[in-house]
Amino acid sequence: MPGTPTRIPGPEIALMGLLALALTPATPAAAHFQELIPSTEIVTEGGNTPVGLSLAFTHPMERGPVMEMAEPVQFGVLGPAGREDLKSALKRIKVDGKSAYTAEYRVKKPGDYVFFVEPAPYWEPGEGKMIVHYTKVVVDAFGAEDGWDAALGLPVEIEPLVRPYGLWTGNLFRGIVKQYGKPVPFAAVEVEWRNDGSVKPPADPFVTQVTKADSNGVFSYAMPKAGWWGFAALLDGPTPLTSPEGKEVPVEQGALIWVRTRDM
Repeated sequence: MPGTPTRIPGPEIALMGLLALALTPATPAAAHFQELIPSTEIVTEGGNTPVGLSLAFTHPMERGPVMEMAEPVQFGVLGPAGREDLKSALKRIKVDGKSAYTAEYRVKKPGDYVFFVEPAPYWEPGEGKMIVHYTKVVVDAFGAEDGWDAALGLPVEIEPLVRPYGLWTGNLFRGIVKQYGKPVPFAAVEVEWRNDGSVKPPADPFVTQVTKADSNGVFSYAMPKAGWWGFAALLDGPTPLTSPEGKEVPVEQGALIWVRTRDM
């Protein structure tokens, strides 16, 4: 009405606004997964023995974005001939403008080959920490089916309790989360499917599945769709690292393993 003075919101209105902002759910940070994906998880007699490997640091279920990946600290394989250093086989490529890597390994004899990578620490300013995801994947050659549970001695590692290949869709995968060789009770394990573009998650909780290990560090998860599944146990590292800004920051040590399921 004419002549009615404009009302200025009082302090109680301002307080309500602040409370509303504080109670607004924050958008969850997308899960980072170090990918180490072979061209096949089983090399058969008479098959194509060179195994191609793709390495990228990304968000598998959301199909990106890909994050810049510096040259790995170590990349190798534990197989019938023992441990081999494969760093010289790495080739840097660009994926969505970011550095990623490929490699090729020729299988020479029957056995299980445990490929692994220790990436360079990745600075995540949004979380204020460095990320190092120790990642492995097992490839069986010529039906040997021996050595799939071999330990690599990494600072953090998932020891498979189920043979991590020859898996049907719906199979239950089980593993032990270990840090410096000891089981980690009640460790949280994030699980993501490497999306081929055929699935659109209906809500954020469907992007990254979360399960917890029991008191012995053992976790399990039934994989509902064919494809590559990544299991990531994210643990606090014991020693801080220096960020690009020159500050000491905490370290996230990730123990990752990739397994593939196929439809029956």
